[in-house]
Amino acid sequence: MSILIAGTVHLPAGDREKALAETAGLVAETRTQPGCLHYVWSADPTSDTRLYVFEKWASQEDLAAHLAGPYYMNMLTSLGKYGVSDTEVAKYRVDLEEPVYDPEGRPRADFFTE
Repeated sequence: MSILIAGTVHLPAGDREKALAETAGLVAETRTQPGCLHYVWSADPTSDTRLYVFEKWASQEDLAAHLAGPYYMNMLTSLGKYGVSDTEVAKYRVDLEEPVYDPEGRPRADFFTE
């Protein structure tokens, strides 16, 4: 069962690109942690302030190790100095995962392998 982290964080207009550049190394380092399957902070092209965060961890234990470790703390410190606001980030436990496209290449909203 994997764990997803998804949400939005806002930084003051004009600081977002600087913050993303400053934290790019932390993103790369975090991706080397055990159980980190996806980890990205990205700018919303329709907003001057919004960042999207998306993470996928192999297990709750891997996420817990990340949250207790230096990369997480350094990310908080780095972004915090820019004045983070309107943070909405949630975690999701994934009990079933399937591809969007079926064997014939059709996009499907239903879960078709059950």
